[in-house]
Amino acid sequence: MNRNPNFEKIFKQFKREVEREGIIKEIKAREFYEKPSQIRRRRKLKKYRAQGVK
Repeated sequence: MNRNPNFEKIFKQFKREVEREGIIKEIKAREFYEKPSQIRRRRKLKKYRAQGVK
């Protein structure tokens, strides 16, 4: 199958834009219900990991 090189360029640009906006990550996060306490716990752990604390 021979694809148009212009299509490839546009598709790569689209994928970069979607990744930068975090759309895929948000879709996966909304796939299942997460209790508010779980959300707070996950955010708190993420914050501490970013600081290097275990």
